[in-house]
Amino acid sequence: MKSVIIKELKLMVKEKGNVFFLIIMPLLFIVVFGSIFNADASSMTIHVNDKDQSAASQTFIRQLNHVKGFHVKNDSTASVAAQVKSIKNGKLSSLIVIDKGFEKGLNSGRGSADIQIYKDAASSDTPESIQAVLQNMANQYREQKLAQTLTKAGNSPQQIKETLAPPIQIHPISENGSHVDFISLIVPGYTVMFVFFIMNSMVRRFFQEKDSGMIARLQSTPLGAIQYLIGMWIPSFIAVLIQCTVLLTFGLLFYHLHLGDPVAIILLVICLALCGTGLGLALSLVVRSENQGLGITQLISLGGAIVAGLWFPSDLLPHFAQIIGYFTPQYWALHGFQDVMIRGAHFWTIWKSFAVLVALGLAGLAIALLRFKPFIRSATD
Repeated sequence: MKSVIIKELKLMVKEKGNVFFLIIMPLLFIVVFGSIFNADASSMTIHVNDKDQSAASQTFIRQLNHVKGFHVKNDSTASVAAQVKSIKNGKLSSLIVIDKGFEKGLNSGRGSADIQIYKDAASSDTPESIQAVLQNMANQYREQKLAQTLTKAGNSPQQIKETLAPPIQIHPISENGSHVDFISLIVPGYTVMFVFFIMNSMVRRFFQEKDSGMIARLQSTPLGAIQYLIGMWIPSFIAVLIQCTVLLTFGLLFYHLHLGDPVAIILLVICLALCGTGLGLALSLVVRSENQGLGITQLISLGGAIVAGLWFPSDLLPHFAQIIGYFTPQYWALHGFQDVMIRGAHFWTIWKSFAVLVALGLAGLAIALLRFKPFIRSATD
């Protein structure tokens, strides 16, 4: 068994594809998506064409530019027609046009200050976000105008404050999230997703052993089924432990990822490694061909990532997809990591995640043991 473990470790290190799929690719995903969606660094560009060119319109633009997450680009030198054409061609997603007479309409007791927003119907929700901000700013201007009217009518500041107070007060309260940021969602999500790519390597190794005749020669050696399977399983288990350690350490060093209880994180990594490699061992001995095994691996890795909420919150999925995700190991692994990193949980409070991952891993090992003799017979036929 020792010789099998050493042989597999050497072959695993020698095969460059393993390093790429288990380490380099998940690091690239974390860096790319972490840079794109990091809420602290991202901003939305708003294109504005000021046709009024008045003090009031310039003040409005400055106020818009002060909105967190917005960056205003004043394109008043270009024609509105040319900019609308850019929207139609898909080069712009939206455009805010401040019409002539904005200041006059704002100061008039009877008129109105008009703002137009052009948007690409095929774009994302970005124009709707801009429209919501503009509506909020319009409400603020309306309150200021109403306050001026009440002041002229002789109302005291306290009376004006009471009149303008909204009848419904909304108080957002965040629970269980003292360490929430986008990195705390990205790093554990992609760590869990790429763990199951170890199944690719395991399927490939077993069929290489089969095609080379190594499996057929096992019957003439004293090496038992359990010893051989453990020898083939341990290197993959070690590889997953290294993979998770590298990815989580990378998140800690470069993105200041909050890990939480280290004991809980270590136990989760061990249980996740057991689950991924146990299922990989079972899959390697169940499938009839290498291509079939690789296809099923992609289905488990990518399909499970979608329904388990590794790419985006599972709450956004249809109800039936959420139910399917609940039965995936990725769901329990991700929620275990998030409970520890975000909600401050400890290892004794996430026992369900441990139990599910260990149960699936042991089930995979048991299936592999049952399928080993038929696998040997297929190699000798």
